[in-house]
Amino acid sequence: MSHAVSRLREERLARSLKPFQARGSRTPRCPACRVPLSHCLCAWRPRVEAESGVCLLMHDIEPLKPSNTGWLIADVVADTAAFGWSRTGVDARLPALLGDPQWQPYVVFPGEYAAPQRVVGEVHREAGRRPLFILLDATWTEARKMFRKSPYLDDLPVLGLQPEQLSCYRLRRSKRDDHLCTAEVAALCLELAGDRRAGEALAAYLDVFTDHYLAAKRGRSAGLDDELHRRLRTFL
Repeated sequence: MSHAVSRLREERLARSLKPFQARGSRTPRCPACRVPLSHCLCAWRPRVEAESGVCLLMHDIEPLKPSNTGWLIADVVADTAAFGWSRTGVDARLPALLGDPQWQPYVVFPGEYAAPQRVVGEVHREAGRRPLFILLDATWTEARKMFRKSPYLDDLPVLGLQPEQLSCYRLRRSKRDDHLCTAEVAALCLELAGDRRAGEALAAYLDVFTDHYLAAKRGRSAGLDDELHRRLRTFL
């Protein structure tokens, strides 16, 4: 099924002057879930509804990475938009989305990097508007640059998350334990907005995605009846 991140990936591939070579790129992968065919995740995609929306601003090659978790967000949250980020230009569809009166946008970023008057710690629902969480999908160094150099975000409130749990994401390493992956951040935002079931489904989906991805990498089968899969099965 096509969604915003898969379409952005196709747009990015069309602009590439040479093939993108990710680790394990020679392994045949499912085009719908990006996991090796032997460990396909498609049957485990959650079926839930969310009132909230997500807007992903993705650094250059993020849509191309098989380990990117923005893809999982678009799998779960129907109203997910995805845009490639550029320092010198902006897709005209992005400011149009941010200005749409049905949406109540929040830039999700650590509050210490924003002016104090912009920072909020909770999602306050306004009548007739739905939360739209803007996530900067990039490495930590790239994300800080994106936050500083995106003037169209400057007038929006900044949702500074203070998650109690440390990141359990195992596909990439961070220099700080409190740096969550994009899907973890989205799951927390959904719960804050009252979309608890969607947030729980996304968190469970991330766990199973990680398990399948690493199992394929390590040459073992995924345990389809373990605790992770049983938890996700309740959202199918």
